[in-house]
Amino acid sequence: MPITPTHPFKGRHFPGEVILLCVRWYLRYPLAYEHVAELLAERGVEVDPSCIWRWVQAYAPELNKRCRPHLKPTNKSYRTDETYIKVKGEDKYLYRAVDSTGQTIEFLLTAKRDAAGAKRFFRKALSSPGNSLPRVINVDKNPAYPAAVEALKEEGVLPGRVRLRQCKYLNNVVEIVFTQMTKPNVLAVRMCGDYVTDLDFALGHKDPVN
Repeated sequence: MPITPTHPFKGRHFPGEVILLCVRWYLRYPLAYEHVAELLAERGVEVDPSCIWRWVQAYAPELNKRCRPHLKPTNKSYRTDETYIKVKGEDKYLYRAVDSTGQTIEFLLTAKRDAAGAKRFFRKALSSPGNSLPRVINVDKNPAYPAAVEALKEEGVLPGRVRLRQCKYLNNVVEIVFTQMTKPNVLAVRMCGDYVTDLDFALGHKDPVN
């Protein structure tokens, strides 16, 4: 069902306030759809968990699109790292970049930790609105990063002046974020796992997990 600027909830059987509340609860907290439905039931509103699932798929990308222009702009120092998380019992790799102040630049879930995955991640980060073109990209010793950056420079996606710096201690800020996300691990799965695979983050992040 299309979401229009004038009638975003047209055809829905519940008020927009209820729909947005459910979507926010699901995205903000480590809750299953059944938990969200239970919270609503305690407030006198009966909603099937599958209905909440459909709301998340429909409105999370729209929320991301409308909120992104109002986010704090990121600076030109990228801090990039990756970690593995369990998604539906399988190991997946979560790439994430923040700037030097800890502001999130972008994230992406992939099935492999290789140059192709790193390249897709950088391409996604560079194409996201509000992200400055990097002056320097700080990464760890993962050999996939130099190959990905070099390929993007050859394609003209990344200017040749952008510096790649492999210095692990500079990535402490993003590693702290990863630690927070994986405790409990379900929070990481909620933000960047279950939601990503269902949408094929979600929130406009429609890259397939491959």
